[in-house]
Amino acid sequence: MSDIALRMERVYKKFRKGEVYNSLRDLVPALTGRMFRQQELTAGDKREFWALQDISFEVKRGNALAIIGNNGAGKSTILKILSRIMKPTRGSLVVNGRLSALIEVSAGFHQDLTGRENIYLNGTILGMGKEEIDRKLDQIIAFSGIEEFIDTPVKRYSSGMYARLGFSVAAHVDPDVLIVDEVLSVGDYVFQQKCLRRMKEVVTEGATVLFVSHNLKSVSEFCPQSLLLEQGRIHSIGPTHEVIASYLNRSHDSTRVSGQTKSVAITRVVTRNEAGECLRFESGETAWIDVEVAAYKPCSKISVAFYLMDEQFQIVFDTSAERLGHGNFDLAAGEEYRCTFEFQVNMAVGLFHPSIVVFRYDTQTEYDKWAPATTIYVQCEDGIRGTVNCFPKVVRQEISKAPGAEAILAGGTIAE
Repeated sequence: MSDIALRMERVYKKFRKGEVYNSLRDLVPALTGRMFRQQELTAGDKREFWALQDISFEVKRGNALAIIGNNGAGKSTILKILSRIMKPTRGSLVVNGRLSALIEVSAGFHQDLTGRENIYLNGTILGMGKEEIDRKLDQIIAFSGIEEFIDTPVKRYSSGMYARLGFSVAAHVDPDVLIVDEVLSVGDYVFQQKCLRRMKEVVTEGATVLFVSHNLKSVSEFCPQSLLLEQGRIHSIGPTHEVIASYLNRSHDSTRVSGQTKSVAITRVVTRNEAGECLRFESGETAWIDVEVAAYKPCSKISVAFYLMDEQFQIVFDTSAERLGHGNFDLAAGEEYRCTFEFQVNMAVGLFHPSIVVFRYDTQTEYDKWAPATTIYVQCEDGIRGTVNCFPKVVRQEISKAPGAEAILAGGTIAE
């Protein structure tokens, strides 16, 4: 048997934008034309667009590959082609073995059936027999965590409950290839972590996982290899940390120019390490943020604040040049101010958003804010999870018998 689980070779997919008819005079000829002719669309038809162009990649058995990119890049289209939901306009693909896909939250569910009945329906669609579903039913229900509502019609389910039940069925098909789209984002944090653990088990058991997500932290923790899509084309494919760095570099604009209608405006923010401008850091590394501010009108008692936000845009760190003992400053019209913040990247793996605010404390005046000013990706050694890295070590470890253990082993009891 081939060690290739799935492959796409020079795949193209063309779509046609929705057609709008402003009058019956336009509609009747269009319908008549469709009835009597089926001709190839011309490249000059502006309603056509290529969702995918020249997509070629392969994934070996037992590997996990992430597909990342901006909205509209073609990620879900690739998954739907691999799942046989749609056909490519051009090119070929190979999927070896049983494929299980979770692409849309409600796919394979009937609104009027209960959760239990939909397990049988969805499982059958995914290739499971009744005996197999019977055998795994309790596991599927327990994994979903919605036992209390399993006999309720799914039309009353929330999107999160849909995702729980859909993923639970898909993950228990014992697939050779598991395809998971962004639908996990509707689940709660605990369930997302549960799903990631299950996907790791699937890979450990020898299956292949194709994972599409905007959560780069989950991608970096789960997938050693990633593919970056840009406008329907493959931009890069390789180690996940390199692909994520490439993604951030392409999406980052470090030279935004604030409007001159403001009295004071941030004109430039750059993050760097010892080697120069950088958006990818090792946990514990020293980083610098260079800030440039321009004044268009005279302003006094100005301070520059710097803070970090996590992936949920919650502030995890906050300081300012003034609070660090450098006081405030005045600017005349036409003057510029530059400063550099140095800090230790003591964060765990994930995305963080450095942000800059130009502020006057005594009057609580905010002149300009870039939030986020940029986005950085932090890599961390295995075994560290969470937001911060406390650089833990095990400095002592021993095993000994508990008091009274000899009496218990001998069949006695411990006196109270």
